[in-house]
Amino acid sequence: MSQTRSAQPPKYPFRAPEVLVPPEEWADLRDACPLAPVTFPSGDEAVLLTRYEDVRTALVDPRLTREGLARPDAARITAGDAEGIFSSPMAKTLNAEGHERWRRMVGKWFTAKRMSALRPRMEEMTDRLVDTMIEQGAPADLVSHVAFPLPVYVICTMLGVPEGDRDLFKAWSDTFLNMTRYTREETDAAHREFAAYMSGLIAEKRAAPGDDLLSRLMDASDTEGEPMSEAGLAATGQALLLAGHETTAGFIATMTAHLLSERSRWERLLEDRSLIRSAVEEVLRFDPNGSGFGMLRYAHEEVELADGTIPRGATVVCSMAAANRDERAWADADSMDLGRSPNPHLAFGAGPHSCLGQPLARTELQAVLSVLLRRLPGLEPAIDATKLRRQEGMLTTPLLEMPVTW
Repeated sequence: MSQTRSAQPPKYPFRAPEVLVPPEEWADLRDACPLAPVTFPSGDEAVLLTRYEDVRTALVDPRLTREGLARPDAARITAGDAEGIFSSPMAKTLNAEGHERWRRMVGKWFTAKRMSALRPRMEEMTDRLVDTMIEQGAPADLVSHVAFPLPVYVICTMLGVPEGDRDLFKAWSDTFLNMTRYTREETDAAHREFAAYMSGLIAEKRAAPGDDLLSRLMDASDTEGEPMSEAGLAATGQALLLAGHETTAGFIATMTAHLLSERSRWERLLEDRSLIRSAVEEVLRFDPNGSGFGMLRYAHEEVELADGTIPRGATVVCSMAAANRDERAWADADSMDLGRSPNPHLAFGAGPHSCLGQPLARTELQAVLSVLLRRLPGLEPAIDATKLRRQEGMLTTPLLEMPVTW
């Protein structure tokens, strides 16, 4: 690596002074130690990347893999769960299906064109949620009224999952993504329960298929004419259910918080709705919380990056959020420009493991923002941005609440 190893590498993840402000360590590390040793809550060490060029290269380099995180010498995030969500039974099952094969079978249902066709339903549901929030009266919590229920509704509708079960998979999701609260036994039990739930749901769909993604995947096949395995179907349902609500729900709230924290941003969008698409992309770049913990990779061999060398056997944290604030890649990196273009941010990753559902997330964010601007032009935060709180100890960093008035 390109730095002198200290006796005790800093603890990761870092704590930021405020929810909407990046950790101070990012800028320091980008300048002085772009490949930095850090210590996870488990006590294991990893290498943190914070510069845009290094992070982007690492995300696409085939020598750095997600599958390698199941190796016994890979760093554990927590002591309670030696493997975690990145190499969980669900992830191992999907790996067994073959990553490229799996993405081809599932990815065709998440194209920008298909997601755009769903946008009217997303806006209709957002309107209904806003109606309920208005009826309750201000101030109201945007997280509980809009940010969480909308993605849950959308992904449940797509997959054919009963929306009434949302509290179940919310609890499972919190267990998988929490770094400090749960023991290994509790996490293993949650994995078993979630897998059993999804297997049962798929069995029901075998008996009575519907017009939903899981039902369609049961009849799908790869280029060789082979269907997805039964275990693969269950793991796919789990992965899409988790990814389809957790990060998007968190980002709806933080997006709104960023846009309202400086009134000129909201006013600019009210004056020019054509900026909604680019504004969503810019907040994705600007937000220090969007990619949460970062993407983990395992180095199967020594890898040379622009700013140093990753040793063989190292676990690597690709901090997309830190890279998205790299002054070497962005003009005025610490300023929000709602019309910024081009905007090749890394919020959804890059390469073969980039977020499969990014067209869905983008469409949902644009739909929510469109409705909020139309229905609540006078929307304001009900508390100062410095008082916002996030859920601590999570791989993702969603807001606990986003109080608003109008």
